[in-house]
Amino acid sequence: MSPAHRSSRLSRLRRVTYGQQLFGLATIPLVLAAAAIALLVNIQSSRMAERELAALERTLIETKKEELKNYLSLARTAFVTIYGNAAPDDALAKLRVTQILSAMVYGQDGFFFVYDYDGTNLVSPRQTRLIGRNWTGMTDANGVPVTDTLIDVARSGGGYHTYEWEKPSTGETATMITYVIGLQDWQWAIGTGVFIDDVLTSVAAARAETQSRVRRTFVQIGLITGAALTIVFLSGLFITVRERRLADAKLKALTQRVLDTQEEERGRVARELHDSISQILVGVRYKLELAKRLTSKGGAGATKAVDEGIEGLQGAIGEVRRISRDLRPGVLDDLGLGPALKALAEDFSARTKVPVNFQTVVFRNRLDAEAKNALYRIAQEALTNIERHAEATEVSVSVAGHRNGATLRIADNGKGLTAGRDQTVARTGRSGLGLRNMQERVEQLDGTLRVTTTDAGTVIEADVPLSHLLAPQAGRDGTGKRAKGLSL
Repeated sequence: MSPAHRSSRLSRLRRVTYGQQLFGLATIPLVLAAAAIALLVNIQSSRMAERELAALERTLIETKKEELKNYLSLARTAFVTIYGNAAPDDALAKLRVTQILSAMVYGQDGFFFVYDYDGTNLVSPRQTRLIGRNWTGMTDANGVPVTDTLIDVARSGGGYHTYEWEKPSTGETATMITYVIGLQDWQWAIGTGVFIDDVLTSVAAARAETQSRVRRTFVQIGLITGAALTIVFLSGLFITVRERRLADAKLKALTQRVLDTQEEERGRVARELHDSISQILVGVRYKLELAKRLTSKGGAGATKAVDEGIEGLQGAIGEVRRISRDLRPGVLDDLGLGPALKALAEDFSARTKVPVNFQTVVFRNRLDAEAKNALYRIAQEALTNIERHAEATEVSVSVAGHRNGATLRIADNGKGLTAGRDQTVARTGRSGLGLRNMQERVEQLDGTLRVTTTDAGTVIEADVPLSHLLAPQAGRDGTGKRAKGLSL
């Protein structure tokens, strides 16, 4: 594949159609909005879930702590009489209390423990290997002090302590919360604990469920976005197909109207040639043949016949000029719209004997060629309709500029299009071919055409926007001086 062919192929691949651009403009904001919504939902859901999980964990742990207090309160009730009646060195009383506490086990892992303030374990019914040994300085797997902290808490009156400890039922290490109080007379730290791995498991399960809900929400948002994109795509496809069909129908209708207009113009020119120039030239031929015969016979009327033939040729030349001017007036390009309309009005008045009141205002800026041609053709079409159908006795034509552009106004006192009815061509589909041609010319300029018809006559107004007025510098000649005769 040659570089030129490859470049051409890449250029075709990179070319984006109007439908693709429209689909992109419709889908990109939707995708971005869906992504933003999903991100916002994720952030808010995660934050809310974390707050709820933290509150749940706190609630469950507080419940565990209250249970520990209740357990220790029950144990104290069991030995408070013995402790209260014993002396600080009553060994028998201490033995009885240790026996009571050793027997008070609950659940699979619940038990009471006792350390003296020197760090020696006195009671550990589920882990007897600890009894009788000094555990000062003992820490858990994370380096958290165990014995020393328990003794300090007991000395201060009691409280909670959390650390990692081996579960008697499984032998695995888990997080344990203990509540400890002190028997100050005996220098003992008595406490019990509860493992909170079930709490952590519940919180982890709740967190997993929350994350699962967030993922489901993501999927739902994705499905909704996909459905919306599908609807947008199908709607765009439907609109594109519909608009293309309408455009094809309009194009066919426009093509047919162009052909009809061409045929009508050709017929008009043919009629002009046949009815005027052809008849004049036939008359000239007869005059020249007569002059030839008179000359060959030596008749005295040959000169008169030649003069009449010359006069006929002059008329034919005038007709050719008139037809040419109707097809494309040279004065429109040379002098502007104002003189061209004035000449058109004078020709109309001379041909129909209907007086035409023509008014114009010289513009500082000239109309561009497209606007001049359109307004001239509108005026030409309007005068033709007046001549054929209006039966008017007075006609007025005016063209002037204003701050919004330029306006052409043609009015007559004829019988009107539909007596007693006002209409705007832009809003009616029942106008004739001439009015449709006017409307299309104005629409090409982004202007407006208004047709008002009453019993008193018809008024046609064509407005051209300011964008079709040339800038001031466009009206100057090459030397920078303002050109003479600037007008529409």
